[in-house]
Amino acid sequence: MKIPITDQFLLDLLESTSDVVYFIFKRRRTLGDLLPGPRNPTFEKYRKMRNKRAFNSMIYYLKKSNLIKVKNLEGKNTVILTKKGADKAMRASFKIIDVKKKKRKDGKWIMVIFDIPQNHKKDRDLLRSVLKNLGYKLFQQSVWINPYDVYEKTERALQFYSLDKYVEVFLVDEL
Repeated sequence: MKIPITDQFLLDLLESTSDVVYFIFKRRRTLGDLLPGPRNPTFEKYRKMRNKRAFNSMIYYLKKSNLIKVKNLEGKNTVILTKKGADKAMRASFKIIDVKKKKRKDGKWIMVIFDIPQNHKKDRDLLRSVLKNLGYKLFQQSVWINPYDVYEKTERALQFYSLDKYVEVFLVDEL
């Protein structure tokens, strides 16, 4: 499944740093922080793929949709990924998983067990949505399983949405 170029651009911005949680919550990170210099490799990749006018239109659309902000820092234009943009990029990464589904080589399954309080219904619905997008299947109430190698994506999504305090992730040999 091919994802839109705008989603791929946001995903590239998000993956420019190794620690997503640090990127989003700890400090305001910018593309300038991640990839210093006047010629940014991420931007150059997209400038080569599309002509200058189409690239500028894409940036305009992302700004208008509040997915990125362009600010002038230290005399240079810098792209800042907003929380909404980071969320859209995470959803785009789930779509990529559909294409790259590979069963685990060790034959183990990933099991996710969660216990979210009743007064956090939105968090529970969000977690179910994330698990479905990652390819998990309902095994039992609050227990989801997946035979594919999506452990890292699961951990990353749980940290991104701050759901890891409610969730336990296991690798199991047999069901």
